[in-house]
Amino acid sequence: MTCRDEILGAIQAITRRSASDEFTVADVLGEMARHGTAYSDSTIRTHVTSRMCRNAPDHHAVVYDDLERVGTGVYRLSR
Repeated sequence: MTCRDEILGAIQAITRRSASDEFTVADVLGEMARHGTAYSDSTIRTHVTSRMCRNAPDHHAVVYDDLERVGTGVYRLSR
């Protein structure tokens, strides 16, 4: 499973338990750690804040429109 796949799974688990569709990087890191991810915190942070975030500056060869930043350190799945 790719880091992106694990992050999307973690986000689904987080938002299912929450009354909100918003989450933080810390939420994702905690969820992935509980499930024993092999990915480093820095890799996960880079994916959430940059590679997977549609309104982040484009600094990578491959980017996705999975997430959008809705506030400082707060994200949700793109609509």
